[in-house]
Amino acid sequence: MDLYIYYRVPAADAALVQAKVKQMQASLADQYGISTALKRRPVEQDGMHTWMEVYLAVADDTAEDFTAALELAVAANQLSSLIDGKRHTEQFLDLSLCV
Repeated sequence: MDLYIYYRVPAADAALVQAKVKQMQASLADQYGISTALKRRPVEQDGMHTWMEVYLAVADDTAEDFTAALELAVAANQLSSLIDGKRHTEQFLDLSLCV
């Protein structure tokens, strides 16, 4: 399963959010043996950027634990106080697994 999590970040807080998310992702990648990415839309709108965290190939047998660990990491890094609104999570499977 791949997770895509998007949210809005005030442009003024970009450096702080980037540092916190990259550290969080590195820890989760080490713990769960997954690949991560952090993306941002290229255009600022109303002083905000849309950001996306990507977590690739989360194993089915660890998905529940990973989701819980991710929520704890978000809380520990106080990301909710640095973003505008909610974090939206989408889950996708490789088509080869959807037979």
